[in-house]
Amino acid sequence: MKKIREFLRRKDIIFSGKRYGIDAMGAMAQGLFCTLLVGTILNTIGQQFGIGILTQTLGSTGYTVGGLASAMVGPGIAVAIGVALHAPGLVLFSLIPVGFAGNAIGGAGGPLAVYVVAIIACECGKLVSKETKIDILVTPIVTILVGVGLACVVAAPIGSAAKAVGQAIMWATELQPLLMGIVVSALVGIALTLPISSAAICASFGLVGLAGGAAVAGCCAQMVGFAVMSFKENRWGGLVAQGIGTSMLQMPNIIKNPRIWIPPTLASMITGPLATCVFKLEMNGAPVSSGMGTCGFVGQIGVYTGWVDSGKVITAMDWIGLVLICFVLPAVLSWLFCAILRKWGWIKENDLKLAL
Repeated sequence: MKKIREFLRRKDIIFSGKRYGIDAMGAMAQGLFCTLLVGTILNTIGQQFGIGILTQTLGSTGYTVGGLASAMVGPGIAVAIGVALHAPGLVLFSLIPVGFAGNAIGGAGGPLAVYVVAIIACECGKLVSKETKIDILVTPIVTILVGVGLACVVAAPIGSAAKAVGQAIMWATELQPLLMGIVVSALVGIALTLPISSAAICASFGLVGLAGGAAVAGCCAQMVGFAVMSFKENRWGGLVAQGIGTSMLQMPNIIKNPRIWIPPTLASMITGPLATCVFKLEMNGAPVSSGMGTCGFVGQIGVYTGWVDSGKVITAMDWIGLVLICFVLPAVLSWLFCAILRKWGWIKENDLKLAL
């Protein structure tokens, strides 16, 4: 057993929640962003502004620039996960076909299938990496055979399960928009601030429609909420870093004083049902956008992309709802709740100070 532990340590194979649940899932979100999300944005820009190079198909591929980027979502996720798991070069490059296979076979739940398959294939590839004199053959063959073989067995069931969960959440939100607006908004918003990936979660379950709108509301409440309520301590740098960066920056402070998490979470529990019940805010763009909030304004771009792709007639009420849910209400509500907690002494000076 000792020799096995030493071997695994030498191969940098660490079985931990952080390695697989935080590092790998965070990398998964980056892979999604650089392929599917960027591809969707490029297609939307091309369509809306009539930019020829973005609207024309390239050669005989049948794809636009954005279409090609979106089509590489499987390989993008797999390679990103490989980087997070410190894969050697041959393992990393071999994950490209593994990711393609997992996403293709996984269908609507492809991103989650790729996540599972890529982790296992990567670790198996690392086990044999540089252990033979013909490493250039052995490592890619093992990585690809394990990954593609595993994809053939588990990708479709994983994809179907993820799709079913996502459909159940969306169905429940349509059926009970008030209750599910609160639940989805709060939980996805909390996930965004935790060191896990809300974007990857939303992408895995294909969270769109009203449920996607509630998720956007929750993420915006956390990001805008923390940015505004900590403005006194962090000024403009903190406003930008949290408001269009990530509220995850507050995690060290949350650990010290969990009560600082109350204002943006309460705000999300108000904006979520307002999004689902009053403004009927739907996210019908790329599902990954549902978990991005105001990060680079990706959540708002995703909502707009959904409007355009569905042929929706965009009204003034749609824009008012988007601005109120994503920016105005999170700022006002979080500031108000924070002011109350400061008065009670639950939040003290510099409790929200960032190490910027």
